[in-house]
Amino acid sequence: MTIRETQRELPLPDGDLAPMVLGQGDELLRLLGRLTGTDLLVRGATVQLRGPQESVLLAERVLRQLILLARRGLPVSTADLQRAVGALDRDPTVSLEAILLDTVFTSDRGKPIRPKTPNQKHYVEAIRNHDIVFAIGPAGTGKTYLAMAMAVAAFMRREVQRIILARPAVEAGEKLGFLPGDLEEKVNPYLRPLYDALHDMVDIEKARRLVAHGQIEVAPLAFMRGRTLNSAFVVLDEAQNTTREQMKMFLTRLGNDSRAVVTGDITQVDLPAGAVSGLVDAQRTLDGVEGISFVRFGEEDVVRHPLVQAIVRAYERAEQAGRASPPHPGRPEAEEER
Repeated sequence: MTIRETQRELPLPDGDLAPMVLGQGDELLRLLGRLTGTDLLVRGATVQLRGPQESVLLAERVLRQLILLARRGLPVSTADLQRAVGALDRDPTVSLEAILLDTVFTSDRGKPIRPKTPNQKHYVEAIRNHDIVFAIGPAGTGKTYLAMAMAVAAFMRREVQRIILARPAVEAGEKLGFLPGDLEEKVNPYLRPLYDALHDMVDIEKARRLVAHGQIEVAPLAFMRGRTLNSAFVVLDEAQNTTREQMKMFLTRLGNDSRAVVTGDITQVDLPAGAVSGLVDAQRTLDGVEGISFVRFGEEDVVRHPLVQAIVRAYERAEQAGRASPPHPGRPEAEEER
C-alpha cells in the first residue's frame, strides 16, 4: 500500500518565543521529527513539515500546542515533548495547556508541581471532586507525589486541619518485632519515601515543626486502628500490601470534612501466601460507589527516567507472553483462580 505523503507550513511566533518552541539549537524540533517520523525544517519564520500524512498532522498538532505554551511563558523539556507526542497521538483533542498549566502546589523552593500527562490531570480533578480516590498503576506515575501535593495544598488553604500519610509498615503484615531498635527506628525505613516527598514540597524545618505539632503525621497503617480522622487529608501509600481487613479498617476511619487518597500497584503485591490484597478487593467492592473515584495509570503515565517507561512496558509484554513468574497469591490473577 502506498503511503500518502504531504507537506505543510506552520508560522512560528515572533521574537523570543520561537526558541521556546524549537528548543536550544533546535533540539526540540529535531526530537519531534524523530518521534513522529517527519522531516521538519525552519525556513525564515516558518516550519516546513514533510512526510506521511498522519505523521505530519501529528507533528503539526504538537507544534501548535508548543506555540500556545510558549505564549503562556511555559518552557517545554525533551521529556515533556516525548509525553506530548504520545498523548496527542492517542487523543488529538488533548490540551497540553490545560495539563501543564494546572499548578497543584508551589513548593517552598518555588518549584511548581503540576500534572504531566492527561491521566495525571484526570487524577488531580478526581481528588478535587471526590472524597475518596483510588490511584492504581505502576511505579513512577506520580500517584503518591501528586496526592501529597494536593494534601499540602489543601492544608495550606486551611481546607483541612492536618495531613496523615500512612503506609503498611512492612510488606508482610506489619510484623515489626524482629527488627532492631525502638518503634520509630523499626518503621522509619518504610516511611522514608513519604518523608522524602514531603521534604520536596515543604522546607525541612517547617515540616519538622508541623510533624512535632501533630499537623502532619507520617505513620504505619496499624496506627489508624480505633481512630476517627476528622478534618484530615489522608494518603495511604503502597495499598496493594494491605489486607482486605486493613483496607476496610482504614476506609472506615474517615470522619467529617476529611478526604482520602489510596495509591498502589496491584502488580507488586508482597503479602504472604493466602492473603487477599485489600486494594484488589476494594476495586471489586467499591467501583461504582458514588463519591469514590478510581483512576488507573499505565506505562504512558510514567514520569521518571525514560527507561522506566521502557522497563514497565517490557515486563508487561513478558507477563502477557507467559514468560513471567507464576502469579503471587495476593495478586488478582491468583484470586480469580480461587
